[in-house]
Amino acid sequence: MTKPLAATKASHADTPVSPWAPASVREQQREVKRNAVLQAAAQMFNERGFHATSLDDVAARLHVSKPTLYYYVKSKDEILFECVRAGLQMMQAGIAETSSRGGSAIEQLVACMRTYGQIVTMDFGMCLIRIGEDPLPPESRKELRRAKSAIDLEFRRLIAAGMEEGSLVPCDPKITAFAIAGALSWIGRWYQPGGDYSAEEVVERVMNTLLGSLLTPGSRASRARSKIVPKVTATKKKGRK
Repeated sequence: MTKPLAATKASHADTPVSPWAPASVREQQREVKRNAVLQAAAQMFNERGFHATSLDDVAARLHVSKPTLYYYVKSKDEILFECVRAGLQMMQAGIAETSSRGGSAIEQLVACMRTYGQIVTMDFGMCLIRIGEDPLPPESRKELRRAKSAIDLEFRRLIAAGMEEGSLVPCDPKITAFAIAGALSWIGRWYQPGGDYSAEEVVERVMNTLLGSLLTPGSRASRARSKIVPKVTATKKKGRK
């Protein structure tokens, strides 16, 4: 027998509201917390080193229990893998965006250098440089090195194009790409926030040094060097000389 309409409405009104958020909201919340775990771990790896940092240490910094971490990550190796991959993905995304904007080869190369340099002063980029993939299992190392190779090939391509357009002196694109990436990467090892130079100032000064030996003397790119890589003035901290 069919229930009266009034009775049906009453039964619906009595249905309790679920205390759980919708699945999509719960997934977003989980992702935010997972990213917080990775960020805290990257900072600690950079400060202490990978082997000297335990999951207990990461949990303590986040004010949660160690078992809570296992809801977001399976192991310390997984944390390092995701931190290094995040740094590489930031570089790949930044370089891809630079290429999509177009411009001359030298303009694109400088923009890629700036992106690379800025990222290695950030938590994930610094972890990529200071810790890297070496502590990880072979398969994880292989995957991360493929991503590194793609970035290296883009630098080589732009260097070769720069020589072709006459803005860069003749050089070996492979060796020059290694030299550029090596110099910019080293910023991630020695840069410390709060010093005499900001991250931006450090990157611009290193780029100026590198481009000083790469730009073709008398070329339009060389004459416009101050526009390509603006001159920066260090902001001294009060009380420091």
